[in-house]
Amino acid sequence: MRPDRPLLGILLMLGFCLLAPIGDSIAKLLGPRIPLLELVATRFAVQAAVLVPLLAATGGTLRMRRRTALLTGLRTLLHITGIAAMFLSLRFLPLADAVAIAFVMPFLMLLLGHAVLGEEVGRHRLAACAAGFAGTLLVIQPNFAAVGAPALLPLLVALVFALFMLVTRQIARDTDAITLQAASGLLGSALLLPALLLAEGSGLAALDPIWPAPGDAALLVALGLLGTAAHLLMTGALRFAPTSTLAPMQYLEIPFATLIGWAVFDQLPNRLAGLGIAVTIGAGLYVIARERRLARAA
Repeated sequence: MRPDRPLLGILLMLGFCLLAPIGDSIAKLLGPRIPLLELVATRFAVQAAVLVPLLAATGGTLRMRRRTALLTGLRTLLHITGIAAMFLSLRFLPLADAVAIAFVMPFLMLLLGHAVLGEEVGRHRLAACAAGFAGTLLVIQPNFAAVGAPALLPLLVALVFALFMLVTRQIARDTDAITLQAASGLLGSALLLPALLLAEGSGLAALDPIWPAPGDAALLVALGLLGTAAHLLMTGALRFAPTSTLAPMQYLEIPFATLIGWAVFDQLPNRLAGLGIAVTIGAGLYVIARERRLARAA
């Protein structure tokens, strides 16, 4: 067991918050052309192709205790479900909208961390989460009536990834991040690649694989690399900091997603959304400053 290092965990989570929306933007670009199952299968196959050789080169092993192996399997299933739901939602919703609606997840993670892991949730952290969520509403101003049923998909993403991060927190301290992600990549590939082969010729648009154009193939590889790097950072963050500390930080993914959505898809926030971005960033900076003060006091 390693002691918590909250500031390091926060910095790693910041890296995740930057890389994750970049990967989502690639998934949104590929969504109209590449079947959903092919997107998700490639994401895990690239992860396995990168991390399994890296694990072998560094002398690591995939051997785990039985409890850790079972939780890794559950984590992989949650990961597959969450990524598939997010990629599907991006076919219907703007990038920033999908991310914003999904951002009830840090609040769910905070509550789960308290209820299941017994982690302390003080009024300062709870206030930071509330401010971040308020900022989220100002950034996107989600209107479920306007977007219809697809608006429910990011809610599924939120619930699944809250459980995903809770499970990750349970095993992150006992398992190296590369080992955990390599095992997840292998398990995901073992489940998804055979399904991809079986779906060939099915005629179902979301399942039947296609041969991608060279440009799309490069984007598929980039999607896998970005997803792998992002979740290595997230796993490392949970290794060094409790979920209650990291929950407010994840709101910083929203302004990153908004900026990327503007640059790639020409979706520019209005003045009210700009105020929301400021509130969200302020909540994250408050957590960083408070954790630094607590670390110095300790």
